[in-house]
Amino acid sequence: MSCGFMAGLGDDILGLIFNWVSHPDDRNSISQVCKQWLRVEGFARISLRVRETDLLPKFLPRFPNLIRIETSTWITNQDIEFVVRTCPKLEVLNLNFQRRYGDHYDDESDEYLAFNDVDDVGLCSIAKGCARLSKVLLRNRKRVSDVGVISLVGNLRNLSCLNLTGCSQVTDQALKVIGEVGLIRILNLRGCSSITDEGLGCLVRGSVRKSLEKLDIADCDRVTDNGVCLLQHFCCLEELNLADCGPRITDSGGLAIANIRTLKRLNLSWLFNILDVTLIEVAKNCQSLVELVITGCEEITGDGIRVFAEHKSLETLVMASCFNVSIVDIKLLVFGCRSLRFIGLDRRLSSWMPLGLQESINSFCRLNWM
Repeated sequence: MSCGFMAGLGDDILGLIFNWVSHPDDRNSISQVCKQWLRVEGFARISLRVRETDLLPKFLPRFPNLIRIETSTWITNQDIEFVVRTCPKLEVLNLNFQRRYGDHYDDESDEYLAFNDVDDVGLCSIAKGCARLSKVLLRNRKRVSDVGVISLVGNLRNLSCLNLTGCSQVTDQALKVIGEVGLIRILNLRGCSSITDEGLGCLVRGSVRKSLEKLDIADCDRVTDNGVCLLQHFCCLEELNLADCGPRITDSGGLAIANIRTLKRLNLSWLFNILDVTLIEVAKNCQSLVELVITGCEEITGDGIRVFAEHKSLETLVMASCFNVSIVDIKLLVFGCRSLRFIGLDRRLSSWMPLGLQESINSFCRLNWM
């Protein structure tokens, strides 16, 4: 098929032109024009989403310069090894697992796929073959454990973002190595149910104390006040998620968190033993705070909410299922906090709040019933 007036252009010029085309459908159309465009588009592609991992050997060699690859389906160690050999320039590897809408497996096939999903062997291949990786996302890869994580952290010197959400086999042993050799800025441990206070201590005592900016330990219900109190020693922590960590986190931990003056986003959802005193100290000390989520903190009252009326930077406040906060408290907060842009309230309050007041609140910030 003729490429018209562009037929005389060299591969390098075509590659520069194709780099301006970002939409996947347009890139696919380009690759179907002629054999030259198919080849050049493959060389110019830097990002790829894989839906059918069993077809990797058929199409992946066309994209040797990828720096980002993503798949949310099952992927075997053999598939991972092929990716590593074919795409050594990878900087971002997104293996966050998520069932696609419409996927249907019977129990036998589902068990087979899960059993053959990537594990520590695959992670060790990644660690040895993709030295440029800076971001590795492994959400809900249930077969991943300490061995693979330790290999990643020990070999990938550029690693700055690691997502281990739902990797329940990851323990304090992995955190010890992350703390010692990692320079990670973003660490997601949500649902890593084996993590304890000892693991948090390893992070705080290591070099990662000076680099970590975002920490998510939601649903880590073995963590207590003792571990949370250590978090105040991070030097530049900006985002902290403690949601659903259980009843062993109280104001003792909350007051320590209030000493993290670098905080910008804080999630304390469903921590039933957090009281007003924690919020009062957070409002006083965390002057850079822009987002606060306290959904389900049932002991919080208007005393803990009204203190944010004079806060200078708070933009988002989510407080569904906070039944001891009155409409008057909410009114004082919204009309007093000039920086507020969004407030999320329990929908059961909507029938008690006059429509005129709802409209007035919406003129100051966006009101969402949750």
